[in-house]
Amino acid sequence: MENTNWLSLIIATLIPLVVGFIYYNKNVFGKAWMNSLGLTEADLEKGNKAVIFSLSIVLSFLLAFFLLNFNNGPGQEGEFDTFKHGAFHGFFIGFVVGMPIMAINGLFELKKAKTILINILYWIITLAIMGGILDAMNHWPNTI
Repeated sequence: MENTNWLSLIIATLIPLVVGFIYYNKNVFGKAWMNSLGLTEADLEKGNKAVIFSLSIVLSFLLAFFLLNFNNGPGQEGEFDTFKHGAFHGFFIGFVVGMPIMAINGLFELKKAKTILINILYWIITLAIMGGILDAMNHWPNTI
């Protein structure tokens, strides 16, 4: 942690909000996501935005911190310190950890397959970007 690029952690922490803003836009997957849940824009406005965004930032930081340490494990130095390598780690975590958890929860919550798939794809994309940023920004000399 002594050589941590804290800017990378801040950027990675904000990635889920930025990607979510784009991904869940009604012109991308937002409308399909709302329809699959039976929600309207008015329903979404009822949520406590301060609590939602505050907790999202805290939890996103935990994800970023985990990914940073996952990307920088033993044997992960040198040629592996790239955006591409970090993105693979993020994709891998999203696919082998996030996807099964979300799918199991969605099945027991009786969510539609469409809802489950939209959410899983969001997290796989998001974690890949977070991992890529963290790996690349914590090893500038190796990414050039």
